[in-house]
Amino acid sequence: MYFTDRGIEELVERRGGETVTIEWVAERLRDFLDLNPEFETPVERLATWLARLDDEDD
Repeated sequence: MYFTDRGIEELVERRGGETVTIEWVAERLRDFLDLNPEFETPVERLATWLARLDDEDD
């Protein structure tokens, strides 16, 4: 288990029953980056990866 899995598990436990939109997730990522600009690169990579999940070329 990676250290980050703990955060993912907490997310599932606390918010797993909720339904959210991509717009909501994008706004939360923007809020997070406003507070933590040093995480710009990893958040950008995550957002790009999520955006391209269905691309057959990747």
